[in-house]
Amino acid sequence: MTENHEKAGQDLLDTPHLADALESEQFRHFLDQMPIAIVVSDLRGRERIVYANPELEKLSGQTAAELEGKPWSALRGHEDDQDLKRELGGAVVEASDRVGTFEIERPGREPSIVDAYSNVIEDDDGMPAFRLVALVDVSAHEKAQREELEQRIREKDTLLREIQHRVKNNLQMITALIRLEARNAAIGTAAAPFDRLAGRIESVQLLYQSLSEDEQGDEIDLGVYLSQIASAVMRSHAVEGIRLDLKVDTYPVSVNVAMPAGLVVNELLTNALKHAFVGRDGGTITLQSLADAKGCRVVIADDGAGLPEGIEWPKRGKLSALIVQSLRENAKAGLEVESSPGHGTRVTIVFARAAAAPEARD
Repeated sequence: MTENHEKAGQDLLDTPHLADALESEQFRHFLDQMPIAIVVSDLRGRERIVYANPELEKLSGQTAAELEGKPWSALRGHEDDQDLKRELGGAVVEASDRVGTFEIERPGREPSIVDAYSNVIEDDDGMPAFRLVALVDVSAHEKAQREELEQRIREKDTLLREIQHRVKNNLQMITALIRLEARNAAIGTAAAPFDRLAGRIESVQLLYQSLSEDEQGDEIDLGVYLSQIASAVMRSHAVEGIRLDLKVDTYPVSVNVAMPAGLVVNELLTNALKHAFVGRDGGTITLQSLADAKGCRVVIADDGAGLPEGIEWPKRGKLSALIVQSLRENAKAGLEVESSPGHGTRVTIVFARAAAAPEARD
């Protein structure tokens, strides 16, 4: 790499380049394919919308061309509540995390009902740089069902706080993933980083799916969740001759433990499929999540080439290190990495039962 290229790479690490990434065909294509409506504004200077994906047009009837360069007041919609009549555009600026439920009038069509989420992306100096708004279509939900759920939430203050905390953490993690990969896009890398980003986002989507299917909504079966991630990764990156040896036990954990654990497993399985067996006819990847009275031991291993000499995982300063740090902080998990050239890689994560378990309810 030349000196100028090194300086350019350092500049990308020092400043947010989501705006540049939005001009990248690869990154726009990724956001264009997301199944929820995404709108992004630039907070530097006078706040203006800089991107809206095709899903937004399906929900609102408004095109990206109508919104880009405009303030949030250009986004149609009003509060879906008899007592609250906030406009959608103003509400996403005033609130963070879950903003509320809004009705969007669409010419010639039935109105759409959306849950709105808003999150500010900060630069590395902690200064607001972009606002990312997600609109989730809930039109198919009966209004009576939504009101019943809202009433149950209002009656359980503890549950409300947990849900708000969960949404905040998840939105922050998702936007951090997008921002970090956007830097790579600005350098002009191939599509591989976006495949990796898509895998990470899918891990989060699987988590939300598990939550929506669980009436309690406060715990995840780690064994089932990791099995789903393994199936998704093998399906997306299938390589002939490589097989998965899977063995998992039931082990309930909190949401804040499941998310980083799933991201770590996704990362390691993807790495193994892409790098461990290059130049080989095949091999075996092992994923175990085994529980006992003390807790749970998760093992992700392969019999491939091993890490190159002088390379460590997770690499300091990379996203994988951030995810591992989150796992250690949220679950007090222990992590051990073993690797040698020609003998594969083995990562072991140990959870103490008391630290990883969901908090007890009254």
